[in-house]
Amino acid sequence: MSISGEVVTRFAPSPTGLLHLGNVRTALLNWLYACKRGGRFLLRFEDTDRDRSEIQYIEATQNDLRWLGMGWDGNVLFQSAHHAGHLDALQKLASEGHAYRCFCSEHQLNLDRKLATSRGLPPRYSGRCRGLPREEADDRAEAESFVWRLAVRADEGEIIVRDVLRGDVHFARRDLDDPVVVRSDGTFTFMLPNAVDDAHDGVTHVLRGDDHLTNSAYQVWLLEQLGHASPIYLHHGLLLAADGSKLSKRTGSASVAELREKGLFPEALVQAMIRLGHPNMPEDAHTLHDLAANFTAEHLSTSAVRWSADEMWRWHTRILHTAAPDQLVPLLRPYLSVQVDDGTLHAFAELVRGNLEKVSDAAAYVRLLDVDAEPPEGAMQIIREAGEPFFEQALELWNAGDTEWKAWVGGVKQATGYQGKKLFMPLRAALTGALHGPEMSHVVTFLGEAGVRLRLRDAIRRLLA
Repeated sequence: MSISGEVVTRFAPSPTGLLHLGNVRTALLNWLYACKRGGRFLLRFEDTDRDRSEIQYIEATQNDLRWLGMGWDGNVLFQSAHHAGHLDALQKLASEGHAYRCFCSEHQLNLDRKLATSRGLPPRYSGRCRGLPREEADDRAEAESFVWRLAVRADEGEIIVRDVLRGDVHFARRDLDDPVVVRSDGTFTFMLPNAVDDAHDGVTHVLRGDDHLTNSAYQVWLLEQLGHASPIYLHHGLLLAADGSKLSKRTGSASVAELREKGLFPEALVQAMIRLGHPNMPEDAHTLHDLAANFTAEHLSTSAVRWSADEMWRWHTRILHTAAPDQLVPLLRPYLSVQVDDGTLHAFAELVRGNLEKVSDAAAYVRLLDVDAEPPEGAMQIIREAGEPFFEQALELWNAGDTEWKAWVGGVKQATGYQGKKLFMPLRAALTGALHGPEMSHVVTFLGEAGVRLRLRDAIRRLLA
């Protein structure tokens, strides 16, 4: 249980798939809220759906959270470990008339919904089984399939959800349903275990999307019947795709694992995510703890926000241009088709980082590391237009000792009569394999005398082939 006055939040995913962007936002907001207040952030897997829960997703989620910098307090929690507590809660609710068995078939439920709709009423459960005597329900349960429902709906009374963003949200019980809490196969739905575990784990604040607002009303009621205090909620606007549709793989969503494999900096994902619906975050808040210090939950938008992968990659580029070479070396290596030592790759990272938008762009400069790397067609076209005599003259001057960039290129200009792009572009294409990139004086320094000589000879060889 939480220490009196201590803020405790949690991230409680179902381990049925990889961590996606919606998960990231939920986890991040709860982490920041706890961090800002010196509280605790718990990680709890809601693994009661045994058919869909997989250990690989449990491990992947933990790895993704660590990669993003969001550690958790204490041991990882598992909902399945508290199954007995869920059964006890259901038994208490049933014994006090707050939960009941429902034997209605799907066919009957559909008929009732159609009838309600035809009368201009919401398609809620009719309450057909709610008044069954306990003895009759017990007898029927021996032979018939059933679910368990909460007896929430009533002609009078209301439920109040305390919300950081919205104040007290009032729900008239006559407008609510009797939600299913146990399926016909005996497994619990999200509703009861999620609320009971929040009470058991001492969770004081729950930050989640406003699509859970009605669920929160049911859970507040449920916890009140069990004698538990409910958490304080914060229902923020949903995360949507850039076009306003539901976020999905088709609309640009990706798993954290996929983004990591693309070489994304975790800080870029965090920066783009936290600024959605939180417009007052300072630009110079760079680390997670900087973000937490400037995080004001009350400033979060109650309206839906739209995800921008472009904005995430802009943050990636910004971070990339200032990243230390040591940080870049392991990220660049998978995109290079040649094996080089860490020292060379360190110097390469320092040379090209200002010209990269993504770490994968480093592949365009592989000729700086491998003289045998074939220049792309655009670069070869520039080399062909310059011609073999141009490179023979450039090589002759280089071998004569004009190995400082300005002196060398000045000599090539004088000897060939070429100037401007006609002079510079063939040399860049031959040495780097690219048409744009780092300053050529830095390229020459990086390659050294032997490196420049080899690449000029290679250009001549390709022209003569």
